[in-house]
Amino acid sequence: MARKNKEQTEEPIVTNSKHDELADVLAQSLNKKFKKEGKVAYFLDGSEDTPTDLTEWISTGSSLLDLAISNRPNGGIPVGRITELTGLEASGKSLLAAHLLANTQKKGGLAVYIDTENAMNEEFLRAIGIDVSKMLYIQLEAVEDIFEVIENIIYKIKESNNDRLVTVVVDSVAAATTKQEQAADYDKDGWATSKAIILSKAMRKITQLIGRQRVALIFTNQLRVKLGVSFGDKYTTSGGKAIGFHASCRLRLKAAGQIKSKINGFEQVIGVKTKAKVVKNRMGPPLREAEFHILFESGVDDFGSWLQVLKDYNKIEQGGSWYTWTSEKTGEEIKFLSKDFETKVLDKPEYKEEIYNTICDTLIMSYKTDNIGIDDIEVGIDDVPNG
Repeated sequence: MARKNKEQTEEPIVTNSKHDELADVLAQSLNKKFKKEGKVAYFLDGSEDTPTDLTEWISTGSSLLDLAISNRPNGGIPVGRITELTGLEASGKSLLAAHLLANTQKKGGLAVYIDTENAMNEEFLRAIGIDVSKMLYIQLEAVEDIFEVIENIIYKIKESNNDRLVTVVVDSVAAATTKQEQAADYDKDGWATSKAIILSKAMRKITQLIGRQRVALIFTNQLRVKLGVSFGDKYTTSGGKAIGFHASCRLRLKAAGQIKSKINGFEQVIGVKTKAKVVKNRMGPPLREAEFHILFESGVDDFGSWLQVLKDYNKIEQGGSWYTWTSEKTGEEIKFLSKDFETKVLDKPEYKEEIYNTICDTLIMSYKTDNIGIDDIEVGIDDVPNG
């Protein structure tokens, strides 16, 4: 029997007239060659879903921070990407991560909390709005185990063909150890670099896996001061640079002041003012900042930040302690004290939507550089982050 010619058994390649003919042939050939791994070659013309598509976001709890990250209404951190929350101690990293888990549950998703610090409590999570009965809490110490769990979660989702949103928070990288470190004596050298090596290997693998799933991976990490650094960025993060390199978004949180209120006749600290800087961003313009209030009892005070934006951009009139906001749609004037902003103004859905749209129109950046000259560009070395 005559052997069939290889050319006769292969199906002819049909090209798309909209695409470059050679590129179309290469794409089909590559997808056939790597079919076990799934599709690898795409066209970014909107004709198909691609790993570059960002169609889903999770709110941080702060509308201003959401806008600074995604540069679009109803944004936040991206699904299918890695986000790193960095900052000094007590800067709000864990609280912001908890808000992301709570908002994941509000979207019908699964919240997974991997705790390496052994410092989380249920009351705190409930105060943020997390349903702890539906959250998966995992306590681990070694980075090897952490990434094995993350990988297992992703593969289980892939095997089940479950399209449900999953957000995984690792709190924190700084507190995680390695198995080599756990087994080593304190006076032995060599284990200090093992975490960075493991993270570098693990991040290369995990980054590719989550890009194909409805998974948001969030790491909290503590800033450390570099000794002997007088110029440039004086901070670094634990575990080397692998997470920062692979992260699509890196936030740096900083406590900017205290919020005080009189309780039972005594002035007490009830929260902190927080400044967040987007030091790395692949979804929008980087190096943007957002300020918001964090209340100890309830978390992010989003609407208080709205009032501050209206004041800063002259979208509201102020006379003494009274404010006057005028609706552009109805012409109605509303006078109120700052403490009544939410109940007297935002209580009406149509006014709440109008104010939110005003804030979006004010803060969303458009990429227009027609009027920018070389003398308008200013670069400060302290503002340029590493990674």
